[in-house]
Amino acid sequence: MTSDIWKLSAVDIATAVRAGTFTAVEATQSALQRLEAVNPLINAIVDYNPERSLARAAEIDAMILAGRDPGPLAGVPVTIKVTNDEAGFATTFGVVAYKNNIAAENGPVVDNLERAGAVSIGRSNMPSFGVRWFTTSRLYPDNYNPFDKGITPGGSSGGAASAVASGIGAIAHGTDIGGSVRYPAYACGVHGLRPTLGRVPNYNPSLPERGISGQLMSVSGPLARTIDDLRLAFEAMAQPDPRDPWYAPVPLKGPDVPRRVALSLRPDGLDTQDAIVEALLDAAERLRDADWQVDEIDTIPPLKEAGEAQVKLWLSEDFDGTLAAAEADGDPGVIAMLRGQEKLARSIGLPELHGLLKTRATLARKWQMFFQDYPILLMPNSAELPFPFNEDLKDAEAYLRVWDAQLPQLGIPFLALPGLSVATGMKGRSPVGVQLIAARFREDLLLDAGADIAARGGPAVPIDPR
Repeated sequence: MTSDIWKLSAVDIATAVRAGTFTAVEATQSALQRLEAVNPLINAIVDYNPERSLARAAEIDAMILAGRDPGPLAGVPVTIKVTNDEAGFATTFGVVAYKNNIAAENGPVVDNLERAGAVSIGRSNMPSFGVRWFTTSRLYPDNYNPFDKGITPGGSSGGAASAVASGIGAIAHGTDIGGSVRYPAYACGVHGLRPTLGRVPNYNPSLPERGISGQLMSVSGPLARTIDDLRLAFEAMAQPDPRDPWYAPVPLKGPDVPRRVALSLRPDGLDTQDAIVEALLDAAERLRDADWQVDEIDTIPPLKEAGEAQVKLWLSEDFDGTLAAAEADGDPGVIAMLRGQEKLARSIGLPELHGLLKTRATLARKWQMFFQDYPILLMPNSAELPFPFNEDLKDAEAYLRVWDAQLPQLGIPFLALPGLSVATGMKGRSPVGVQLIAARFREDLLLDAGADIAARGGPAVPIDPR
């Protein structure tokens, strides 16, 4: 039985551990065996400590034997992205200069997962500085998509997505400032939730205070193979922590709303590929089958403007320092990305920054009013299927095409909205899926609708890497 535990969902593992069907140690051993078997093929995990993980699992088993509740994630193996502090491990952001930045204590996300009974089994890969939709760096080996080595696993939570898709842990932690949870989930055939800003507490004791763009747009969220697992992980991660002054203690379930969904096939004029349109129309039919009203609409609130503002706000903050650090690090993907967006990043001074913050309020208001009529928006994750590996380095035209395709990823963080990437199926060897957006703090609606879509089919995961 131990050898097959890694295939199970987080819900099933936690239920079985609490019932005594198998132990947390056995679940951890199974996950570690899977890691050792497949990680060399995809490089999803870049650091781990089996002895520490097994000791943590033994603590869970001891709690159960003593009649204590270990938490809703009892014995569930999870992975943590190298963006977040986990005591004893380096918080590197995929950058060579940070390779010895060993955290002395956990950040809130890791503490919350451990309080819920989870067992961390490894640190997941990411691109340098977290600024690409491909996961490569000079610090770690290239991360590959377990469905097809020739397509991106996504970024920047590529390691998280490829790990959970291939059975290395039932839940993966990721972060998202421009699509870094949602796009890897889409590329790797799993589900990924970007929570509302302020929903999941965020803080790294090992690093300086985050700047304005991180405070306003960056969040942590879970990736998983089932929506039920995503819900379980989200509820665990969203518990309070006083170290994040922007944490919002909002109930996890909001008031009832009409089961109405707006379908936008080409938001703000996006040049959506036929394969993505087909996936969206299929998801709409699945929702209708589950008694949702789905209306295809021609116009949504401004998304392109929000996306451009996101890039300006994100990259303009200490652009010279970031570019100098990237050039010192020497990763060509990051340098190309920063140079490609240099004009936008350098286009604002203090008056323009104040203008961006005013624009943020204006656009957020328009979106909040939109959700009064349609509580959920169904739209693409990307205009294209997952890109060929390192497509953005091919030439200038390919670079621009990649960025243009990612409009549905980029606009949402600027608006502080939650988003859910739902895997729906396959197009040849490539996963495909859709994105759901809702009003602030309505992750419950996203998960309800996502569950109805996912229940009607999706990629077969976990998968043996090809």
